[in-house]
Order: sequence, then C-alpha cells, then structure tokens
Amino acid sequence: MPDLSGKIALVTGGGRGMGEAIAVKLAEYGATVAVTDFDLDSAGAVAEAIVARGLKASAWRYDVSSGDDARRVVGAVEAQLGGIDILVNNAGVSRLVQFLDLDEAEWDRLMNINLKGVFLSCSTVLPGMVARGYGRIVNLGSILSKIGEENFSHYSASKFAVLGLTQAIAAEMAKHGITANTVCPGIVYTPLWDGLFKQAVDSKAFEEEAAVREFIRNKIPLGRPQPPEDIAEMVAFLASDLARNITGASFHVDGGMQPR
Repeated sequence: MPDLSGKIALVTGGGRGMGEAIAVKLAEYGATVAVTDFDLDSAGAVAEAIVARGLKASAWRYDVSSGDDARRVVGAVEAQLGGIDILVNNAGVSRLVQFLDLDEAEWDRLMNINLKGVFLSCSTVLPGMVARGYGRIVNLGSILSKIGEENFSHYSASKFAVLGLTQAIAAEMAKHGITANTVCPGIVYTPLWDGLFKQAVDSKAFEEEAAVREFIRNKIPLGRPQPPEDIAEMVAFLASDLARNITGASFHVDGGMQPR
C-alpha cells in the first residue's frame, strides 16, 4: 500500500466530492494534508473530520483562479506545515451547454478554474519542489480529456489542456526528481454531478433524474459509476514512491468507458 508518512500534501477543491475523498485517503496513508477549497467551511469540515480520526490536516480558503491567492495559500501552508511534497489539482467545475449557446463569460469562468487554476497552483508550488529535488503532482482530468462530447465543449477543451499541460510539466521536471501524472475519472457521483442531473431534467431531455442515471449507467461497461474513493486510491498511488518511475502518464478510472 502507498506510504505517505512525513509527506505534506495540498489538495485543491478538497471540501467535497472527489477532493474530500482524496484528502481523506492521503491522510489515511500518512500524509499531512492541506485541504483547500473556495468554501472555507467545507474545507474546514473535511479537515476536522480527518483530525478527529487522529490523522493530520488543516484547512485553507483558496480561489484557484487567483495568482495572489495561490501565492498566499502556498506560502501559508509551507510556513505552517513545511515544504509541499504532493500537489493534487482537483478543483473543477462543469456545466451542460450547447456550443452555440456558449458565451465568453461561461468559457472564461470554466477555463479560469479548470485550467488556469492548475497552471497557477503548479507554477507556485513547483519552485519549492525543484529546490528540494522531489515532488509529486497529480492533476485531475476526465474521460473527456480524451474525447469530445456534445454539450461539454468548454469542459472537454479544459480537460484536454490539463492533460497536455501535465505531460509538458512531466517532461521538464523529470530532471528535478518530480513526477506529474493525470487521473481521468469517468462517472463519479459527486455534488458536481448533482447539478448536471438537474440540468438534464430541466432541459426536458429526460423526464426525471432516475432516467438520467440509468442512461449513464448503461454507458459504463462495468455497469456502475465510480465512487470517489476509487479515484482517491489512484491519486494516492501516483503520489507515493510506488509510482516513482511513472510520469507524464494518464490513468482512466472509469469502469471501461475509455479503455485506451
């Protein structure tokens, strides 16, 4: 099993869903986790639950689309906890929008979080990793990092870009003992998906949420969505020294939806 004892990890979007599962899993494997989220209350609740189990975590409010916030949070985490060994860029948003209805404001909103947020966190954390000669970066992509899907043009574009950015970082940082990899989840029922289900029903494409869930389940070869914990296990593996010779790679945790 992964051993993250003595490691300092920063997780973005750690206040709920996959981010919460990732923060908990890293702590279970021994890391001290900086749980960050735009919503400080949710980040604090996750950190408190981790600490209540005798594990190590602290919470920070973090707007990943802000360079000033990136510098503030990374500086505070390193001052309080020590140098960041593991960065997990999980924060992300999505919305069903037909391409011809997609406006500039929505494009910018999503790109600022899903792509610019990854850039800012990486560019702020990496100098310390380079100085220490060690680091693990795990970025959350999607099965839509590999294939475009109708009504998800801006989301898919952002996740394709995250995949390319991760590969480029991996190539540049290998000489410094730093790895960078992408995890590509499939259908993971989290609060993000709650909003997508509601949109699907509101659009009249489906009569009820149960029908949406059944439609999606039938698209998964293994016949079931992935719980957030499955994504967290892959992240923890890539964050550990068990994966020390893996970099620039992407891993699907999607029940077989995109096997290549």
